[in-house]
Amino acid sequence: MNLNCIIIDDEPNAVNLLEMLISQSTEWRVLAKCYNGLEALEFLKTHKVDFIFLDINMPLLSGIDLAGLLPAQTKIIFTTAYSEYAAESYTFQTIDYLVKPITLKRFLGAVQKIESYFHASETKQSGQIPSAEYFFVKSGKVIRKILLKDIFYFEGEKEYVRLVTAQEQLLVYRRMKDIEEQLLTEFVRIHNSYIVKISAITKIEDNHVFVADKRIPIGEKFKNDFLKSIDRRKF
Repeated sequence: MNLNCIIIDDEPNAVNLLEMLISQSTEWRVLAKCYNGLEALEFLKTHKVDFIFLDINMPLLSGIDLAGLLPAQTKIIFTTAYSEYAAESYTFQTIDYLVKPITLKRFLGAVQKIESYFHASETKQSGQIPSAEYFFVKSGKVIRKILLKDIFYFEGEKEYVRLVTAQEQLLVYRRMKDIEEQLLTEFVRIHNSYIVKISAITKIEDNHVFVADKRIPIGEKFKNDFLKSIDRRKF
C-alpha cells in the first residue's frame, strides 16, 4: 500500500532504524525526518501526510504536547521507550504504540494494523460493504476465524478489545474505533467501551442494555444514534 509518512524523533539512531524498517518492509514513502516538534510543525504546514511516527520524549516539545497541537484527524504511531504513556496516547488518533527498541516482528505487526486501518477507510469511502459473514482476528499467537453471527459484543480494555461470543472470549490488540469502522450496521456503538450486536440485545432498561446476561451502560454521547437504530426496529 502506498502511504506517505514522516518520522519525528530527536534520536538519529531511532530515526535511521525506522527508516530502514519502512524501506525493507513496506511501499511507504518517508517524506521527512524531523528531529524536534517545531521542525515537524513547520513541515506539516505545507505538506500532507497519511500518518506520522512520533517519539514522546523529546526536548522543546514532547510528543504528547505536539500531538495536542496537530489537527484532530492526524493519524499517529507513537514510538517511545516509556510504556506508561500508552493510555494517554489513545486520546489522539493513534493507530499504534511502539515501545523501543522496536523489533522487526513488532514493526510488522504495526504495518498490518496501519494498512488495515487505511484499507478500511478506503472501503468505507468507496461505499463497499465488508464481509457480512466472518472476519479473522489475531489473539495471542493464533489467528482465528470468527463468524459475525456468533458475536454478542465487543468490550474495550485500554489498547485491547475483548470479543465475546456464546462459546468464548478473545482479547484482540486493536482499538475500538478500528473495530467499529469494519463492522456492519447490525452492530452499534453504545458506550466508549462497548459495541453490541443489536439482534443480541434482550432488553433495554434504566439506560442499560442486556446482552447475554451482561448489563451494559448506554453512554450519553451514543444514546441518540443508538435509539434511532432501535426505533427502526420498533412496532
